[in-house]
Amino acid sequence: MIFVLVIFLGNLRAGLIVASAIPLSLLFALAMMNLFGVSANLMSLGAIDFGLIVDGAVIIVEATLHHLGLRKSIQKLTQPEMDTEVYESASKIRTSAAFGEIIIMIVYIPILTLVGVEGKMFTPMAKTVAFAILGAFILSLTYIPMMCALFLSKKPHNKETFSDKMMNRLQKLYQPLLAKALKVKYIIVTATTALFVISIVIFKNMGGEFIPQLQEGDFAFHCILPPGSSLSQSIETSMQASRIIKQFDEVKMVVGKTGAAEVPTDPMPPEATDMMVILKPIKEWKSGRSYNELADAINEKLETIPGVFFEKNQPIQMRFNELMTGIRQDVAVKIFGENMDTLAALADRAGKVIQTIPGATSPQVERVGGLPQINVEYDRTRMANYGLNVEDVNNVVSTAFAGKAAGQIFENERRFDLVVRLDSVYRRDIDDVNNLMLATPSGSQIPLSQVANISYKLGPAQISREESKRRIVIGFNVSGRDVESVVEDIQQKLDEQLKLPSGYYFTYGGQFENLREASNRLMIAVPVSLLLIFMLLYFTFHSFRQALLIFTAIPMSAIGGVFALLLRGMPFSISAGVGFIALFGVAVLNGIVLIGTFNQLEKEGLNDIIKRVLEGTKARLRPVLMTATVASLGFLPMAISTGAGAEVQKPLATVVIGGLITATFLTLFVLPMLYIIFNMKTDLKRKITRPAVTILLAALLLSGFNAAAQVNLSTPEQAVKLAIDNNQDIRAKNLDIAGNEALVKSAGEIPKLEVNAQLGQYNSLNFDQALQLSQTIPFPSIFGAKKRYSNCRYRPGKFKSKIPSWS
Repeated sequence: MIFVLVIFLGNLRAGLIVASAIPLSLLFALAMMNLFGVSANLMSLGAIDFGLIVDGAVIIVEATLHHLGLRKSIQKLTQPEMDTEVYESASKIRTSAAFGEIIIMIVYIPILTLVGVEGKMFTPMAKTVAFAILGAFILSLTYIPMMCALFLSKKPHNKETFSDKMMNRLQKLYQPLLAKALKVKYIIVTATTALFVISIVIFKNMGGEFIPQLQEGDFAFHCILPPGSSLSQSIETSMQASRIIKQFDEVKMVVGKTGAAEVPTDPMPPEATDMMVILKPIKEWKSGRSYNELADAINEKLETIPGVFFEKNQPIQMRFNELMTGIRQDVAVKIFGENMDTLAALADRAGKVIQTIPGATSPQVERVGGLPQINVEYDRTRMANYGLNVEDVNNVVSTAFAGKAAGQIFENERRFDLVVRLDSVYRRDIDDVNNLMLATPSGSQIPLSQVANISYKLGPAQISREESKRRIVIGFNVSGRDVESVVEDIQQKLDEQLKLPSGYYFTYGGQFENLREASNRLMIAVPVSLLLIFMLLYFTFHSFRQALLIFTAIPMSAIGGVFALLLRGMPFSISAGVGFIALFGVAVLNGIVLIGTFNQLEKEGLNDIIKRVLEGTKARLRPVLMTATVASLGFLPMAISTGAGAEVQKPLATVVIGGLITATFLTLFVLPMLYIIFNMKTDLKRKITRPAVTILLAALLLSGFNAAAQVNLSTPEQAVKLAIDNNQDIRAKNLDIAGNEALVKSAGEIPKLEVNAQLGQYNSLNFDQALQLSQTIPFPSIFGAKKRYSNCRYRPGKFKSKIPSWS
């Protein structure tokens, strides 16, 4: 990072001054994180881009070096002269750079609106980045100019540095290209617009997922036996599966958990087992398999166990899915209805449809039936013949097999029920129920089979409800495709092939549900953020046209982000969405600086728009390339990372780097073209003849002063100047015009920002702190109305005050 800064700035001291802002900004961010209770973790600290932090410092230092380079004096500057030079250079560019940094902070507001899992992941990142940029903003206002004044060389440098040679070569390439591009500006702008439309089409067909799947380094296999399997059978099967898994050299140990514990924090039936497969570090693997290949190989070996369903997953991901949506798989198709048999039949048909969709793993249908039960149906006629009733027979059957309290046993202060039931030898199978002896009123005993029909029947294994409605779930994982496109295919197939009865309907849960909720929230928050950006641009330049001009950087940068995801084969995810949000702020910054330079040149009297554009782009080429390069390099480690958590960071960094490439092209080529197109005006100056000027001069002289006859007026221009300087009415009108012009410029002024802070035990016994920012922003139409009103007062007077030149 420092090496790049030194190369572009061509000055070691300047590079070190800019780089020194990084640790100071991070210290400020850490202090704010401690104050607001933000934890330091992979997402909060890993997403900080040093390029974003130094952008403001780069602009200030580069402007100072450029200003010092324009001096013609060969004398060494004194400290007061150096202070003045730094102040003048920083003042010209400070407003634009400040608003650019504020915009970068504003674009993170939508991330703060995220809730749930995505909020827990990305909100700390947004807060930390905002803290770091706020620290960099304060440093660029105070520390950076001070360091420039103290430590930059005060001696004039006439020797060409490596940086100057590099920039001269880049200028020789850039300026001719820009000049040629300006000749076909309409074609290039049209082509850029077409490219943006193409990127929108690609984005819509890109698919999406909630959060990229992390490689945890371990596996979790869910082992499910047929309903009604005994606990001993489940344990035996899980031990057999453990022995198969341990045959793989990559496996360190296998830990299984069957059924539910005494404290049912994770309730499961006895036929279900979770097997945690702990792996050795990848560097110790000798087989050459990848992480996913090993999972497939283990799953293939486990399929040799008959009658058992195995599902591969990862420990954290499995628990994460179960806690969030109640299922262990990535996606769940839920069918709601009333009759459990109908639900089970529909679920089996839906599972067969899902199995045909590419990218969906073998679906697991929730087992709501198939639990074998011993069913006793009483023959009331026979019971009446023996003098028995249903209540007495039920009591005998319940006591024999379930047990019944016959008394209490005391042990010190504790007491226990004394439960009486048949010995386990007589409670093994259905024959024991058939042979259960009943005592009749006559004193004889008969077997239960004499008065009842006893048989096996399959009953419901479980009945699940959601929002008081019965439902059944078909769960599956996604492999090789994105979640959104898989679910869309399933929706289409189910609507075509499975017609639901009245009162039955589908819903889709899991990661797909989280993706939809987060996307819908961003669909509201992002436009609000973009509106705030546009308002800030308007307040910066007091021009709707220039604000709209800079705003074009946002769609232009989005083109690069979309194509970068496409090239790397990544679908859209919430992580990529956060990258787009971060990208928009960075993309706008260079546009602000460039348009600010054009406006400064116009104030200095450079009225030829083509020359203004060429001169402005020439002056701003270095900072534009430097900010884009530094920001891209800051995200590069995240884009190529392979460590823990890299899967979440890669889409974010990919979007920002790809977007910065196209945003830089916009700033250097398309933005100057749009600036020329937006500022083209027809010259409507009227030529006024000499007689008209003579009549106007006579009127001015008659209404002005009597001493004019004694003045020697050799030209009409002298007469006009003398009349204007001495006519009190004209001078009063000019002051009135100046006042109205000032009102026009203040039409976009917003009320002052209110800052309130509270610290101490004001809310409870705890030591609390609160910071409140209040900003009143009138409705945008009010600014337009105020500006139109001020223009109505300003323009007539301005028109009346114009004195035509002698021609």
